[in-house]
Amino acid sequence: MSKTVSILSPSQLTGLLQSSKLVVADFYADWCAPCKQVAPVFEQLSAALSRPNLVTFVKIDTDQQKEVAQAYRVTSLPTFIIFRNGKVADKVQGADPMKLQSVVKKLSEEVQNMGSGDGEASGSGSGSGGSNWRGAGLPRGYTDITSQIELRYCELLNVDPDAGGVRVLFDTAKPSALSGGKSATKDWVESDTDEQLLLFMPFQAMLKLHTLQITSLPPSDDDDEEDAPLRPRTIKLFTNKPHNLGFDEAEDLSATQEFELSEEDWNDEGTANIPLRFVKFQNITSLVLFVVNGDGDGEKTRVDRLRLIGETGEKREMGKLEKIGDEPGE
Repeated sequence: MSKTVSILSPSQLTGLLQSSKLVVADFYADWCAPCKQVAPVFEQLSAALSRPNLVTFVKIDTDQQKEVAQAYRVTSLPTFIIFRNGKVADKVQGADPMKLQSVVKKLSEEVQNMGSGDGEASGSGSGSGGSNWRGAGLPRGYTDITSQIELRYCELLNVDPDAGGVRVLFDTAKPSALSGGKSATKDWVESDTDEQLLLFMPFQAMLKLHTLQITSLPPSDDDDEEDAPLRPRTIKLFTNKPHNLGFDEAEDLSATQEFELSEEDWNDEGTANIPLRFVKFQNITSLVLFVVNGDGDGEKTRVDRLRLIGETGEKREMGKLEKIGDEPGE
């Protein structure tokens, strides 16, 4: 019996994206010949890799679920979209069985390895392993709303290409630097030509931000690493910008909030828990984070994870969100 789930409504897909860590979606149509050619491969992957609440394979008829297809910009068939923790992790367009197998198996192995540590996860997030790691506890009455970031429209400027990309900042896994041992790939972000970083984050809904949690785990003095990156010191936040700022613009503009971090602000998990001026962070649709400089004499800064704490509000219309994403980032 097939383990593949047929999606009959947008809400059904939303529920699966919330309950399953990895969702592999096949966008197809009954009249599409290439869709039929690759369908047996998809079913084989589904039979071999499906795991309850961990890895779920779904089929979406684009003629019946036009709203879903439009939301994820499906313009050619077949299109396979792989969601990890509710966010788009990869996309395969066309009947390419080899690429589909490679992408799905790689992500499935990562997610299943991650899932094996779920029993260690802690509600406080501090010092926990597992797939929902957080470097500091939650303020009373508020929740982690990092999942509301529209990851596909995020933009990170001045990032070292040898380090991780923007996605690692919102990874729900514990940073490798806290796991004792070195990761095969860098699961953190470093600046490139100087200390500064500029990160643009649009949201899926209107948010009320209460706290920013930023984790930075540069090598210790004992590691004696040449040109080791620094922790951020001065940070500026800008709200409701339609796109990213330029560095000169961010330097000159008055920030919604600006703060300086000192050594005392970082806890044992390498996380600074930063309360925001709540009245200034009501009903915001985007956030620009500008790392102005690092805490030391080096030339690079490092950020391992970011978490947004607060409340979610009204959902944004997809059309407006796409318009923001299509605007120039300069």
